[in-house]
Amino acid sequence: MVNVAINGFGRIGRNFLRAVLQDKSCHEKIKVVVINVGNANIDYIAHMFRYDTLLGIYPGDVQIKNNELIIDGYKIAIISELDINKIDWRKYLVGWVVDATGKFTDRAGAQLHINSGAKKVLITAPGNDEDVTIIPGVNYQDYIPTKHNIVSLGSCTTNAIAPILKVLHENFIIERGFMTTIHAYTNDQVLLDVEKKDLRRARAAALNIIPTTTGAQKVVGKVLPELNGLIGGTAIRVPVGKVSLIDLSFNAKKEITVEKINKAFELASKSGQLAGIMSVICEQLVSSDFSGNNNSVIIDSLLTDVEQNMGKVFGWYDNEWGYSVRLKDFLLKVN
Repeated sequence: MVNVAINGFGRIGRNFLRAVLQDKSCHEKIKVVVINVGNANIDYIAHMFRYDTLLGIYPGDVQIKNNELIIDGYKIAIISELDINKIDWRKYLVGWVVDATGKFTDRAGAQLHINSGAKKVLITAPGNDEDVTIIPGVNYQDYIPTKHNIVSLGSCTTNAIAPILKVLHENFIIERGFMTTIHAYTNDQVLLDVEKKDLRRARAAALNIIPTTTGAQKVVGKVLPELNGLIGGTAIRVPVGKVSLIDLSFNAKKEITVEKINKAFELASKSGQLAGIMSVICEQLVSSDFSGNNNSVIIDSLLTDVEQNMGKVFGWYDNEWGYSVRLKDFLLKVN
C-alpha cells in the first residue's frame, strides 16, 4: 500500500480522486491520505467534489468534518497551504505526491515536495528537467524505480497522440507528421473577453473557436526518440466542456491503405501494451459519446484516409477522465 497526496484539487485532482475511488483494485494498493487545496476554501471542497457539471453527481456520501474530506467513510486529511516548504509530507508518510496544480512542473518545483518529505512526485503535465516522462502503453519500460523520483505523465494530448504514433511508426515508418488537437476549453481560458497579452486566448472560451499552441510534439520526442523533430503540432480550442479530437496527417515510408492502417490499430488495441489504453470504433459518433471513456485515445476508423503515401488519422479522447485514469493506472503499476 502506498500513501498518496494530491497537491491541487482542480479538474485533474478531482477526476483523479474519483478514478481511484471507483477502481476496487486501488483499495489494496493506493491510499489517498491528504489533499492540499492551496487557497481554496476548505468548507466548499465536499460540495465541489460531489457536484460536478461534467462528471455528474458523485453517488455517495461526501462531507467535510474536522479538516477531513470523508467519502463513504474514506477519510482524507485536507490542508490549505500555498508554500510547499511549509508542508510536512512525512507526517502523512507520503510515498507519491500527485501534483495537479500545473505550477510545479520543473525539477526545482517538484523537488520541493521531496524536500518536504515525499518520496516521489508524479507531475500531471509536461515536465521540464524531470527524471523521466512516461506515457502509459508507449514507454512504461523507461521507468526505473531506483533512479526516477520525479516523473511526468505528459499531458492528456500527449497520451492520445503518442500511442497513435507508436502504432503507425512500428508498422509503416513515419517520415513526417503534423497533428492538430481540436481541444475542449479549460479553466485557464476566460468566460468573456478580457485584456490579455495573448489576444486569442483573451476571448470567450464558450463562444469562439480559438487557435492556440500545444507542446505535445515536444513530449513525443522524449517518449518516442526516433520521432524527435519529425512531428509538428498545433491546437484549436473549441466550445465544448470536455472530450477532444486528434487530427494527424503523416507521410509513411511503407505502403499504406485505409484497411492496413485500421487493421494495425485493431491489433494493437486488443493485445500488448496498448490494450485498455487504445480502442477503435467504426460507428458514426460525436464528442459527447466519449465522455467518461477510460481510454487514452479512441481511433475513429471511419475517418481514416489515405492519399498515396500520406495518411490521415483521427482519435477521440476525454481530456480529463482518460488522463486521470492513466495517472491512477501508473500508480497501480509501479506499486
